Amino acid sequence: MAYQDIDKVPLIEGDQTFSSIDRIIADVPLQQKRHNKKSWLAPTGVAFIFVNILMVTVGWLLYQGIGIWGNNIPTAWAFDIVNFVWWIGIGHAGTLISAILLLMRQQWRNSINRFSEAMTIFAVMCAGMFPLLHTGRPWVAFYWLFPFPNILGIWPQFKSPLMWDVFAVSTYFTVSLVFWYIGLIPDFATLRDRATNVPAKYVYAFLSLGWRGSAKHWHRYEQAYLLLAGLSTPLVLSVHSIVSFDFAVSVIPGWNTSVFPPYFVAGAVYAGFAMVILLMIPVRKMYGLEEIVTMKHFDWMAKITLATGLIVAYGYSLEVFYGWYSGSKMEHSLLVWRMDFLHQPYSWAYWSLILCNVLIPQMFWSAKARQSWPCLIIVCVSVNIGMWLERFVIIPMSLMNTYLPSSNRMYYPTIWDFSMFFGTVGFFIFMMFLFIRFVPAINVFEIKDLLHKLHREKASKTEEAVATTGGKH
Repeated sequence: MAYQDIDKVPLIEGDQTFSSIDRIIADVPLQQKRHNKKSWLAPTGVAFIFVNILMVTVGWLLYQGIGIWGNNIPTAWAFDIVNFVWWIGIGHAGTLISAILLLMRQQWRNSINRFSEAMTIFAVMCAGMFPLLHTGRPWVAFYWLFPFPNILGIWPQFKSPLMWDVFAVSTYFTVSLVFWYIGLIPDFATLRDRATNVPAKYVYAFLSLGWRGSAKHWHRYEQAYLLLAGLSTPLVLSVHSIVSFDFAVSVIPGWNTSVFPPYFVAGAVYAGFAMVILLMIPVRKMYGLEEIVTMKHFDWMAKITLATGLIVAYGYSLEVFYGWYSGSKMEHSLLVWRMDFLHQPYSWAYWSLILCNVLIPQMFWSAKARQSWPCLIIVCVSVNIGMWLERFVIIPMSLMNTYLPSSNRMYYPTIWDFSMFFGTVGFFIFMMFLFIRFVPAINVFEIKDLLHKLHREKASKTEEAVATTGGKH
């Protein structure tokens, strides 16, 4: 790909009109062309295979208990909580793109916000499976986390950050789901009006909630959308901060540090933006969205990925500094356990995450790398691998090196740990492709609004140029 001056790349390319926007975006779920249908069926079919692996794993887990995983004492938290934290992080970019960038009036978000919002919802669904199944017998345990009325004499332990997780994650999921659906209502009405298939027309009519596009409807829509954006914004900071408190308020070596909340939030946005880039590249190509999702969007997302990656790298340096400066024998022991590549069995994970999260993303300092599809894919894959390894280093590796050395025991994941993880990856991809098949992956009316503003700006510049030229003559 030839290098482009990104300042000269428009947010919408080509000679677009409102009609062409409808044709490019809204007709994707309505008119599946033959080649698009084949390209949709292939990844969806592969993902569905992994969904079946997930269902088999969950069924066997419910029958046998969590003993099929590699969890032990003292490593009671392992792949299950590693995957929980990783999936929660994946969903953070969606809320940031949708809510924070909306409040900051960043127009470039319009092409990617709907896609990232869906990614948030499905990632949180994947995340919620792990702590629920970690209880072993969910049907007799999960309801103890509910805030029962005091008259029942049942009081959940509100001093526990595990309890805070339940409220934070459930609130995050609920607000994100409502925010996503509210944004879809005008587009469901567009699909209703364009659909030629009668059942599809009735379904989209039901989902559009009687939307007519009147001034009253737009007024209420904008009020609700801004209100939900305001509610979502603090959730970006609070949810992963609360998840980090699962570790930061404990006395486990390597966990009890105050840097965890901002460090976890930055890591979540880091992994989330990498996942948005990674998924958007093939979807953009498959459905011919190159004129709507331009290179400028990828360049700016890569810049945000680089910035949050530098914050994460700073967090890694603080972890090492705190462990060394603390003067604690166990903290020093943990550093050796993580970093001694020649003698420690899991030190490869630590150095691999440094490679994936710190070194490889430095490619994004180059504008040419940010505009290269191979570079974008390599960096984003490495970031998501590195962020998973980071959670592995923080959770099982710390639990294997505690204040009671006589109780230390090696942790080894089983085939069921891997099948559960890859099963949720398949579930996530499967849900994303179902979303693309039946819902506009890009916000139609916001793109039209952006197109109107771009045309108005272009006309204004033309008038100024004409006036200036006329004045000279």
